[in-house]
Amino acid sequence: MNSSNSRILVTGACGSVGTALVHRLLDDGHTVCAFDQSEDGLFRLDQEQKDRGGDRLRLFLGNVRDEVRLRRAMEGVNTVFHCAALKHVYLSEYNPFEAMQTNIVGTNNIIQAAVAAGVERVILTSSDKAVNPTSTMGATKLLGERLFIAANHHAGSHRTRFACVRFGNVLNSNGSVLQIFKRQLANGQPLTITSTAMTRFFISMSQAVELCLTAATRMVGGEIFVMSMGCCDILSLAKAVSGDCPFQFVEIGNKPGEKLYEELVTESEAPRTVLEGNTYVILPDTIDLMSDEIRRQYAAYDQLPRLTRPLRSDEALLSGAEVSAMLGTAQLL
Repeated sequence: MNSSNSRILVTGACGSVGTALVHRLLDDGHTVCAFDQSEDGLFRLDQEQKDRGGDRLRLFLGNVRDEVRLRRAMEGVNTVFHCAALKHVYLSEYNPFEAMQTNIVGTNNIIQAAVAAGVERVILTSSDKAVNPTSTMGATKLLGERLFIAANHHAGSHRTRFACVRFGNVLNSNGSVLQIFKRQLANGQPLTITSTAMTRFFISMSQAVELCLTAATRMVGGEIFVMSMGCCDILSLAKAVSGDCPFQFVEIGNKPGEKLYEELVTESEAPRTVLEGNTYVILPDTIDLMSDEIRRQYAAYDQLPRLTRPLRSDEALLSGAEVSAMLGTAQLL
């Protein structure tokens, strides 16, 4: 990461991950440009941050679909975390054009604006739903990743570099299954399970923020950073959230675009995925197209162990006790 007096832009700053990033960056002493289309969200963010960031929080009302606005917002910025997205699978299935406009066109606008403004590092927050996607949302996220990786080929003499992070399901984020379960428990309703066979990767909000900061610190350009994270079936998560409450559920069937399991790394990505600590780094298959400087820096990954198989959420599942421990560690029980 840059020095503590860096100027950093966060798009989608009023969303769950965006807000958590704004909090952390202000705590670390950075000046943070919070970019979001929600006027009310920015107002609330400003009220929450008065004691935390003082005059180091800058509020930018705008939409990532507007490249001119993005260029203005990025003036003097060192690093960009691109969190703005349409993320709900079933809403994107019914509104695919809108998902394309935000998740694809908006992401390309980020690239163009960052190069024009001379930003040093740009990180896209992506999703395991981008891996072998079956949904519109996943397909738009996959193309967003491809745009970011390819941007490193075409930056030319510009200093801007691009990388991605891939999350699993972020625990207790806006609209997440955990929030749905908690609301149903509070209302004395049975929990709605799409399928008892459904499995997912889960990551806490603090882990999601750490992954973003790790990527910003370590990136060469073109990598996808993935944290090693636990996976479980949805029924085990529902039981853990229920705690001492009587456990009741109804199976409602999959929503449009949903998969029974997710993947963090594909079969084709595994041979070029290295592991360092608890972080997987997926190296691009287009390194030969990148500049000599970037190719030289990739030598640092040569001695690290590589995956031999894909990472799927229906393998090596957490036990019930481990799921409860995961939620407890995240302070969600």
